[in-house]
Amino acid sequence: MKKLMIGALAVAAGLMTSVSAHAADALTLQLKWVPQAQFAGYYVAKEKGFYEAEGLDVTIKPGGPDIAPEQVIAGGGADIITTWMPAALASREKGVPLVNIAQPYKKSGMMLTCRKDTGIKSPDDFKGKTLGVWFFGNEYPFLAWMAKLGLSTDGGPNGVTVLKQGFNVDPLIQKQADCISTMTYNEFGQVLDAGIPESELIVFKYEDQGVATLEDGLYVMEDKLKDPAFVEKMAKFVRASMKGWAYARDNTDEAAKIVLENDDTGAQTESHQKFMMGEVNKLTEGTTGALNEADYKRTVATLLAAGGESPVITKEPTGAWTHAVTDAAGLK
Repeated sequence: MKKLMIGALAVAAGLMTSVSAHAADALTLQLKWVPQAQFAGYYVAKEKGFYEAEGLDVTIKPGGPDIAPEQVIAGGGADIITTWMPAALASREKGVPLVNIAQPYKKSGMMLTCRKDTGIKSPDDFKGKTLGVWFFGNEYPFLAWMAKLGLSTDGGPNGVTVLKQGFNVDPLIQKQADCISTMTYNEFGQVLDAGIPESELIVFKYEDQGVATLEDGLYVMEDKLKDPAFVEKMAKFVRASMKGWAYARDNTDEAAKIVLENDDTGAQTESHQKFMMGEVNKLTEGTTGALNEADYKRTVATLLAAGGESPVITKEPTGAWTHAVTDAAGLK
């Protein structure tokens, strides 16, 4: 009888454990790019049990050059995505109703990096130069900046020549461009690693030029927000994610190692991820995760000012962001 009771208790305990495991609320996050410290907050939140503590079972799907998070979520492949606001607003205007529910990145990491030997000392010296620019939606802040400077992007002595840049720094290394697009936390480090010392470079941050747009926000589909249960689920996710970002800022090296553990390609190095983590921390500090409306308005104004034949947006968006989730998460 005693053995039967012990066996019954063991079975009951196993069932309780099984029920508890299945009780976790499943959620899928689609990243904008490959695993790297740019997304450390989410990997840290998963590794340190912050999601589990909120009753969430989070799957983090890496991105890449052939993955558009906006298309993934529109097709039902994710519950939430990270993407840059220009891409999100463009998708919204084209019929994919994405809504920003949180903004872990306070500042933009985008900049132009130039060789000093080109003679460039300020944006006034861009005229007649060749500038490397990322496309696929990343070109709009650049176009807005050139419009602000009154520079044509069609080449010639009174404008700039635009080189469609891949996601590498080769055009600067090989002197195919006078300046290239870089992120403070990624490609700039690659330039340094390639052997060009910082003393031979001059950088122009989009933040300093007044043409920065919001990057790496969290977006969901608008119709999902009509469900209070979904809003609460997202509140738990955002709250845990912001704990992950805070932990990453306080534990840079550990966070970099956690990212490396999630890189199945083996392409990342510990030294570069530590560099990246240090720079990313500068962009995520100073925010609770709640979108600042002034930052949103600046982004919209920058995109509308870009104009051109293929503008990212043609009118003021409506309903493109909400504080409903961050309010529910207690993040002000």
